[in-house]
Amino acid sequence: MDISLTAAVNTPRSQIQPLAAVQALRMGSGGSAVPGSREVWVASEVPVALVFNGISHAVMMATPQDLEDFALGFALSEGIIDSPDECRGIEVRQHGAGTPEAACVAEIEIAPRHFERLKQQRRTLAGRTGCGLCGIESLQALDLRAAPMPAPAWRDAVGVAEVLRPFGVLRERQRLNAHAGALHAAGWALPDGQLQDVLEDVGRHNALDKLLGRLARTGRLQQPGFVVMSSRTSYELVRKCARLNIGLLATVSAPTGLALQLAREAGIHLWAQCRPPEALRYV
Repeated sequence: MDISLTAAVNTPRSQIQPLAAVQALRMGSGGSAVPGSREVWVASEVPVALVFNGISHAVMMATPQDLEDFALGFALSEGIIDSPDECRGIEVRQHGAGTPEAACVAEIEIAPRHFERLKQQRRTLAGRTGCGLCGIESLQALDLRAAPMPAPAWRDAVGVAEVLRPFGVLRERQRLNAHAGALHAAGWALPDGQLQDVLEDVGRHNALDKLLGRLARTGRLQQPGFVVMSSRTSYELVRKCARLNIGLLATVSAPTGLALQLAREAGIHLWAQCRPPEALRYV
């Protein structure tokens, strides 16, 4: 493992690694294999069970890194808890490192009143036909509306130069993706466009949850700043930002119609196709 890869992977060798080495054949344009195989890196994707107060709530397929941040961000962005101090503790356990059965369990302890609310939600959903969207159990549980958020004072000073600035360095900050590809990135930028944290995952919504959890854990969730992402703008990304009053979301690719509708309702400034020197600001 070279120095740059060591820097990208902050996981002890005894644990499940976020990247795995595999052999691949390089093929020529004529369909023949170039002599010899080469070692390449692929992103790991493992089941991560999210267990609240001893009750399993969801199993997500995720990159096994920064899972404490992921668990806290998920709890906040899915409305399970309303603030970070309502999370009493998080413990991540791993099973089967180095085997095809590798999996992780995130045990999250939350305040009793929020656990009762979570149990009530699960009772309401019990027995309904699953729709498979965003991890919910029924179409009735799909929340397609967003309450308008207060407009942050700092946002009026953010223009195209500030929005594009973090995208100039986002790719080089994607350390795992540089070796394996296939990983999304979620970053936090200050109002002047200075890129702070960058979290990666095979799932774009997982990457965002990791970022939101990191911000919450370090006490920066209410500070001025905006989210940048290497993906398209999808419904679930806007929904998560709306729940946590993130006033500006900027992405590399275009939004879906539903994402744009939700952003308008919430009052989120949505920027997309952010590829220097241009970006689109949706109104």
